[in-house]
Amino acid sequence: MSPLDLVSENGVAVTEDLSQSPLALRGITVSYGGQPVVFSVDMTVASGTMTAIIGPNGAGKSTLLKSALGVIKPLAGQVTAWGRSLDSQRARIAYVPQRASVDWDFPTRVIDVVLMGLYRELGLLRRTRARHIDKAMACLTRVGMQDFADRQIGQLSGGQQQRVFLARALAQGADLYLLDEPFAGVDAATEEAIITVLKSLRDEGKTVVAVHHDLSTVSSYFDRVFLINRRRMGEGTVAQAFTDDTLHATYGGRLGDGLMARVG
Repeated sequence: MSPLDLVSENGVAVTEDLSQSPLALRGITVSYGGQPVVFSVDMTVASGTMTAIIGPNGAGKSTLLKSALGVIKPLAGQVTAWGRSLDSQRARIAYVPQRASVDWDFPTRVIDVVLMGLYRELGLLRRTRARHIDKAMACLTRVGMQDFADRQIGQLSGGQQQRVFLARALAQGADLYLLDEPFAGVDAATEEAIITVLKSLRDEGKTVVAVHHDLSTVSSYFDRVFLINRRRMGEGTVAQAFTDDTLHATYGGRLGDGLMARVG
């Protein structure tokens, strides 16, 4: 039986319709060193929304996102994008990794980083034309980094580097944006700039999924939330799933009363 098959009350297998979901995970299990990090997780992303993946440190948030991208091969489970195989839909998906995972000493200019997002347009010969430069500059302008186009990427602050990587994702013209801790270690101005861009993408009908750590901003930043602690602990709209009960179930004793007061 396929992971996307369900069993009806009379025992007959029926196929689940996930054609409207930009990203759906079914039964995802990932193991490191023989120990399960993510266990039998189902997740369904709603189109045209912003979803936060939240959970304590070591809960498997980034692992789940990388499994969704195929960066990490799960032991079990299936990932689909718009009801089809992930590989067939990669052109519609953009990814912004954790800033800490990038080699910022690599000698390249800001504009060249953004042009990497146009690799499908540039082709094998990588011939950059005026229209490509214009598109890359438009993406930099959208994140407020147009004045840094010729700067070496390693000379930028952490917040500026994060904006550049978001600009690279914008250059892809994707329909689904996956971001791993986009606000980690950035200044307030960068956080505001990033969330403004992400909300504008949502308003354009795009879909955004982000690993997020600041519970106090979940309600103001996101439409939906997915809670994980190795297993799925909750999923739904912020009003439905971002509750005292699901937060305590997810974080346990690691969620202090002071933080709960700020979240509420």
